[in-house]
Amino acid sequence: MVIYDQKDIFTLFDFGIQIPVSESRATKTFAQLKSHRILGEKIRDWHIARVEAEITKTDLLRVHSKAYVEKLFSDELENEIIRAYELLDSKGRYYRYNPAKAILPLNQLLEKIISKVSGTFHCCQVALEKGFCFYFGGGMHHAQREYGNGFCLLNDILIAIRKLQAENAISNAWVIDVDVHKGDGTAAITDGDESVVTLSVHMAQGWPLDGEKFDDRGRLNLSFIESDIDIPIATGEEHLYVAKLEEGLGKLDMLPAPDIAIVVSGADPYEKDELPSTKALNLTLEQLKERDLLVYNFLKSKDIPRAYLMAGGYGESSWEVYAQFLEWALLDNLL
Repeated sequence: MVIYDQKDIFTLFDFGIQIPVSESRATKTFAQLKSHRILGEKIRDWHIARVEAEITKTDLLRVHSKAYVEKLFSDELENEIIRAYELLDSKGRYYRYNPAKAILPLNQLLEKIISKVSGTFHCCQVALEKGFCFYFGGGMHHAQREYGNGFCLLNDILIAIRKLQAENAISNAWVIDVDVHKGDGTAAITDGDESVVTLSVHMAQGWPLDGEKFDDRGRLNLSFIESDIDIPIATGEEHLYVAKLEEGLGKLDMLPAPDIAIVVSGADPYEKDELPSTKALNLTLEQLKERDLLVYNFLKSKDIPRAYLMAGGYGESSWEVYAQFLEWALLDNLL
C-alpha cells in the first residue's frame, strides 16, 4: 500500500526555503507506478489517496518537551523554524532562505509538518493491518526532545510509535534508518528505552557528526548518542555498504521480533543526490536496490509489519530510488 495524498503536496520552496526537496520525489514516483503494466490496472488495490489520521498536542507531548511544544504554538514558532532549518549563517544573515520568493508565510509550515506526522501514523496503522505500507512523507529523524534540528521540526517516527503504544496497538518497535545521515534525534530520545530498538546505517563523517562531541562545559552533543546498532560507512566504503547492513540486520535478528518496524527509507545516499551534506556517501541505483530488497526481505521473512517513510532525498533524481523499490514491493504484495 502507498499513501499519497495529492492535495497535500507542498515544497519548502513554497515558504522561501531553498533546500532542494523536490515534489518530483512523489509525483514522478507515482506517475511511474501508475504507468506500470500491472500496477496501473490495480491502482485501487494499492493507492490510499487520503491521510485519515489526526495528531494532537497530546501526541506531540509524548515525545517532545512541554516547553518546546509551547514554543511551536506561540509567536516563537518562526524562530524555531529558522533554527531547525538552519536559515541563518554565522553572521545572522539569511542562508538558503528568501522570504521574497515565499508564497506561504513561514508560520504555516507547522500545520504542514503536523499533517506529515499524521501521515506517518496512518502509515503505521495500515502496515499493522496489511503488513506493508509506504508513505510519501515523514522520516524526520533529527528532531530532538527539546528542539528541532536538521530540517526536522517534529520527530514523526517516535510520535507515531508513542501514539500506537498509548492506544495499546503495539508494545515495541524497531526503527531501521537507512537515510544517509545518522538518525540522531531518534537515538537520543529513545536512549535507554528497551521498547524501541534503533538501527542506523549512515555516513561515518559529516553532518550531524561533524561538530564537537562535548561542549565547553563537558556536555555531550546529543547527535553522538549511539543508536542500539550504528553502522557508519566511510567514504570509499560504498562497496561494503550492503554487507555491513546485512551484518547489522543479523544483530537485530538475535532480538525478539517487534510488533512493527519503521523504515526511514532515505534516497539521499544516492550518487545523484543534490544536497551538499550527502556527498560523503555515493551509492549507485543498483546498490540502493540491493539495500532496499535486503531490508524488505529480512522483515518479511520474520513476518514483521513494515511502515516505510520517504525521509531524505534531494534534487530531481531521488524519485528513481523510490520508484524502483516500490515497483518491486507492490508487485510482491499484490501478486
